[in-house]
Amino acid sequence: MEIPVFNKDGQKVDSLTVDETSLGGEVNPALIKQAFVMYHANLRQGSARTRSRGDIEGSTKKLYRQKGTGNARMGPKRSPIRRGGGVTFAKTKTREEYRVAMPVKMRRRANRNALLAKLVDAEVKVLDSLEFDSPKTRPFSDMLAKLGIDRSCVVACTPDNVNVRLAARNLEGVSLCNCGQLTCWEMLNHRYLVVGKAELQAWLAGPSSKTDKSGSRVKKADAAEAA
Repeated sequence: MEIPVFNKDGQKVDSLTVDETSLGGEVNPALIKQAFVMYHANLRQGSARTRSRGDIEGSTKKLYRQKGTGNARMGPKRSPIRRGGGVTFAKTKTREEYRVAMPVKMRRRANRNALLAKLVDAEVKVLDSLEFDSPKTRPFSDMLAKLGIDRSCVVACTPDNVNVRLAARNLEGVSLCNCGQLTCWEMLNHRYLVVGKAELQAWLAGPSSKTDKSGSRVKKADAAEAA
């Protein structure tokens, strides 16, 4: 697959060849969805709490007498049927666990397959260089306009690329992430992906490329060497 490489003026200056088989060959929606659900669930803190009627401040006195008023029977104001009252089945756990596990090799395949889906839809904008001389928003905004980005986008850059991070942080619909931490969650939550050619090549050749049995062998070898 030939991926066009653009400059900051939106002109094609080069191309990048990517093997489709290394990205899964074809889009696997079931695998991508499984990984997306995992990333989404793991973002939950599980710290949501509600108060029962016993936790609400206020008097336990009956609001008015039972009979003779012509109104319906009514208890104290802390009752769950009244606004501001307690919750019938309150969440009282110390912490709820929503974490979902997924094998490492499956996660890596899902991330690479999500990139393939973006490439098929022509929603990946690869730049020859994602470097700016100054941290100004206007040049970065003009670059996005010249690339034809009219929807939300995620910009994958290195942590030390301070100018890009400062220039893009004030733009609406633009998110930033470290190129080494690019996942299907980031890609599928945005319409476009903006990444430099060097950063994309490093991501393809990095740990995300270990999607077969060699990935586990490399991990064990690194652990043995560290020991």
